[in-house]
Amino acid sequence: MVLAVGPVTSHSVSSAEIGEEVKGLTTTLESIEAVLGPDDMRRQLDTLEAQAADPDLWNDQERAQQVTRKMASLRADLGRLDALHSRLDDLSAAIELEDADLLAEAESSLPELRSDIEQLEIRTLLSGDYDERDALITINSGTGGTDAADWAEMLLRMYVRWAERHEYPTEVYDTSYAEEAGIKSATFVVKAPFAYGTLAGEHGRHRLVRISPFDNQARRQTSFADVDVTPVVEQTDHVEIPDEDIRVDVYRSSGPGGQGVNTTDSAVRITHHPTGIVVTCQNERSQIQNRARAMEVLQAKLLEVRRQQEAEEMDKLRGTKQAMSFGAGENKVRDYVLHPYQLVKDARTEVEVGNTGAVLDGDIDAFIEAEVRWRRTQADGH
Repeated sequence: MVLAVGPVTSHSVSSAEIGEEVKGLTTTLESIEAVLGPDDMRRQLDTLEAQAADPDLWNDQERAQQVTRKMASLRADLGRLDALHSRLDDLSAAIELEDADLLAEAESSLPELRSDIEQLEIRTLLSGDYDERDALITINSGTGGTDAADWAEMLLRMYVRWAERHEYPTEVYDTSYAEEAGIKSATFVVKAPFAYGTLAGEHGRHRLVRISPFDNQARRQTSFADVDVTPVVEQTDHVEIPDEDIRVDVYRSSGPGGQGVNTTDSAVRITHHPTGIVVTCQNERSQIQNRARAMEVLQAKLLEVRRQQEAEEMDKLRGTKQAMSFGAGENKVRDYVLHPYQLVKDARTEVEVGNTGAVLDGDIDAFIEAEVRWRRTQADGH
């Protein structure tokens, strides 16, 4: 069979349309800079560089690391702003030349440029007290048996892959493996500027629907996992934990399938009696290191409890009701449906993506950005 094909016509790129797009993006970038304040960022960077030049700074390793990480963050943000301005200037030059090839190249580069500016715009919406901090994330398998444990491990991989895509370091503090497959729980930290503010919307319940790989009758299974996101504590937080409020247990670390991975009782479990919070750490080499990590996790969770209590008190004084709460585990975040169709849908923003494989491989920026905008509208009472 022969198909009749009409004459091929080249697409005429309108320099006026591209010019309007560039003008709009330039205005957006200027609005972003008005919030971020690049001049203030440069002055802050100068101050930090002066601190870093002081040899005594390294007597306090934690403080030194905070200074160097903040320096790296400021340099990266300033570099992003400069790069975006440069790309917009290149597009403006292409429009002025009115060269067809350059205009076609400019048109093809606009979606990526638009996306990069939108991602930077998200940063301006993160203005909470703890938004700048690293994020401490705990994943717990819920109802669904082995499928739920497997689902919890899939979520762990999804977040680690997301961090890798952005070149954010992660550190796993604890992994409790299930007997047959998957994990009962895992606690890890994402070390990046504004990691907590970026990921806070992930806090809540995640639901998976699929054909169970563990069911010999290949029946559809619904599984749940809860994600807890808290800001990492800093020295200025002063979370007091009296010794009489906690019980510390030590035990032998275990690997996948219950296999022992340590011949000594180095894993640590801390129970906080007043709140019932239980944290564990087994990934460090020694019991002392595991206890220190577990205390950091406990402090972070108690800080979040205190923050929520303060927010509730303020709401009572104002006679208002919280628009949202990240502390309730039953808060539904997203549905991940793998059968009978493929769809991931956010329960609050209604953002949905059909490429479930990409989402589970860490491509969750569309959800995260929509969550940040949604939280801002909730906080503003809109």
